Amino acid sequence: MSVGYVTVQWNRHKRVYDSLVGGGVALYLALFIIAGKTLYTGAHAISDEILAIRALGTCAYLMLHVVLCTGPLARLDRRFLPLLYNRRHLGVATFLVALAHATIAIGFYHGFGNVNPFISLLTSNVNLGSLSAFPFQLLGLAALLILFLMAATSHDFWLKNLGAPAWKRLHMVVYLAYALLVLHVALGILQTQRSPWLAGLVGAGVVIVAGLHVVAGLRERGHDRRGAQRTARVNGPWVDVGCVDDVPDRRGMTATVGGGERIALFRYDGCISATTNVCAHQGGPLGEGRIIDGCVTCPWHGWQYRPGDGQSPPPFTERIATHRVRVVGRRIQVDPTPLAPGTAVTPARIEEDHHG
Repeated sequence: MSVGYVTVQWNRHKRVYDSLVGGGVALYLALFIIAGKTLYTGAHAISDEILAIRALGTCAYLMLHVVLCTGPLARLDRRFLPLLYNRRHLGVATFLVALAHATIAIGFYHGFGNVNPFISLLTSNVNLGSLSAFPFQLLGLAALLILFLMAATSHDFWLKNLGAPAWKRLHMVVYLAYALLVLHVALGILQTQRSPWLAGLVGAGVVIVAGLHVVAGLRERGHDRRGAQRTARVNGPWVDVGCVDDVPDRRGMTATVGGGERIALFRYDGCISATTNVCAHQGGPLGEGRIIDGCVTCPWHGWQYRPGDGQSPPPFTERIATHRVRVVGRRIQVDPTPLAPGTAVTPARIEEDHHG
């Protein structure tokens, strides 16, 4: 963040998460190898090196699916937000497992000749025009290089210095890595192991990743479409965006006005405040967050801002745009024109009804 950088911002949550990931990887590898030793015996036995290559490769492939599905799942259900909070840790772990797979595979298939293993990998098969004999290993190598780029730039140092938009565009290349890995599997193991269930699993993975993104995208599009219809203005710049009862106490809600940027609304201490919905850290949806310790807290990575002026609490210096807001009866009205980041705005007081 703005104060300084440390290697990893460890906390108890991340230690527990990383312990579970490490334990899960170890358990998966152990079960895979035990199953391989049990199911394939005698003349059909598989060597330890091949079992290790397949175990590590399938593990990394499965982990990448989890990484890619975390985003849309968190958009569809808040219970997946802890996975999103730790997704960069999982991404780095995925690269390390993939690197172990590639290291053993290159050493096993290219390490016993008189040519450098990497030179052998790049030159031993150049049948680019043949599907059945395509050099699928090159596709895996290209995907591994992309995963390395993702892992190497996963730290907040790069996010801060590249800027959130550029950093986000860079990390979107992970979808290219996924496409390369699908082809790596389809032109590799599926060519030698012509198993319907194995091909079905690969196809199901693609359908799940694509389907979750489509469903989440349609949901977000519907939200924006409803917001685009909210253009009727009353008494000058004010736009009605809903009822105060629609905003949970000490939580946020998002509203879109006239197709513009989403506005985040927060209800706390009998007041309503409005800020931009975009977190200054990684563009997270602030309106899906909560008020913690008096601050708007981003659900993605926990960055905080005071709701009254959009400034991070000292010693941090990040700022976000704020909006003027008022409450008329039980209706919330906002000025869709954002104020400069860090501008103080008086919260709108909610007049509670009291009944005898």
